[in-house]
Amino acid sequence: MYTFSNRLKIASFILMAVGAIGIAIGFITMPSTVEDAKEIVASHSDGHGDHQAGAETHNTNTHGETAHAEGHDSKHDEHLLHQLQNKPWSALYVAAFFFFMIALGVLAFYAIQRAAQAGWSPLLFRVMEGITSYIVPGGIIVFVILAASVAHMNHLFVWMDADVVAEDKLLQGKAGYLNGTFFLIRAAIFLGGWIAYRTISRKLSLAQDEADDNTNFIKNFRWSAGFLVFYLVSESMMSWDWIMSVDPHWFSTLFGWYVFASMFVSGITVIAMVTIYLKSKGLLEDVNDSHIHDLAKFMFGISIFWTYLWFAQFMLIWYANIPEEVTYYVTRIQDYNLPFFGMIAMNFLFPLLLLMNSDYKRVNWFVVMAGVVILAGHYLDIFNMIMPATVGDQWSIGLSEICSVLFFAGLFIFVVFRALATAPLQPKRNPFIGESKHFHY
Repeated sequence: MYTFSNRLKIASFILMAVGAIGIAIGFITMPSTVEDAKEIVASHSDGHGDHQAGAETHNTNTHGETAHAEGHDSKHDEHLLHQLQNKPWSALYVAAFFFFMIALGVLAFYAIQRAAQAGWSPLLFRVMEGITSYIVPGGIIVFVILAASVAHMNHLFVWMDADVVAEDKLLQGKAGYLNGTFFLIRAAIFLGGWIAYRTISRKLSLAQDEADDNTNFIKNFRWSAGFLVFYLVSESMMSWDWIMSVDPHWFSTLFGWYVFASMFVSGITVIAMVTIYLKSKGLLEDVNDSHIHDLAKFMFGISIFWTYLWFAQFMLIWYANIPEEVTYYVTRIQDYNLPFFGMIAMNFLFPLLLLMNSDYKRVNWFVVMAGVVILAGHYLDIFNMIMPATVGDQWSIGLSEICSVLFFAGLFIFVVFRALATAPLQPKRNPFIGESKHFHY
């Protein structure tokens, strides 16, 4: 049975403490007035200030109404203030969602293994159950951030601003769906369903160890098959609500699958990394190179699947050149050039080159190296989804962003490894445990 070492506990607490301090500094130093926002932009030496000034002049010239110039300038200044105030909130939200989606991706992978009655993976079930334990605290934190948005504590979701909606007919048409109350109700339903399945499946999994028959195993199979139907619907709606609605004028019918691919490959990557770590500590003795090889195959395959979805979404929108759709990519290519194209390289080229060779999929340190690149790339993927709509071209990867990642990484490590220490790492009475022990590819 795994013991949660004091060294790992201390490391997780240090990460959380450092992260919390950095997050607090980010919120304390955010501007509270338009004058503060202007001073921050003016102090930037990366050209953002000039860009903003140019944008302001462009807006005035485009409207061509000097009588309203001051009004436009005032709106621009207020928009700039909201962008800078959003920066610590956005950094927090990106990191919170990223680590939550890892656990949710693992939950989907776990349910698929249960529903498919896969023979190779039962030795990894307790690792998956440990990782999915983060869904509870991670989901609560994401929900609190969403509730804070509904309470107008930030400006992450522009459709929550009544003044904006009053001047926007498109948002008025979506008000039946995009309204704060219904938004939080949907979020509660999603989280409730995911947490309920994880809790039920975990109890049945542990109960099967002490049972005399396969009743609990069969129940788990049925719950998992039913959950996958709920998951496919709820995950798509979640991606529309929590991510796509930060750009409420833009939409993509592929977006639910795109977000799924990102969370799925991130979750599988973490399963591989945690498994390799536990094996390095002399645990999971029956897990062999073939298990790692299969996980690495999924990392490689889903990375290609993610790339296919990214290209399909990008190519169709870019080729059609419909103004309300193509602006999504214009903004990211112009203002987020490095993270946008860097993310594509990290999520496609690196996994392709590192994991294409079958032999390398069995080399633990190589899989871990590829995993680190994949996780960093998919953090940037979420970063590119959220930041352009919330902070515009005032983005950076600074104290708020780094410390938010550190805080949630520490919390993730603490929750996951504490859960791993609460039950034996190897199931006892899973009907396929023998097949899993002798799995070779």
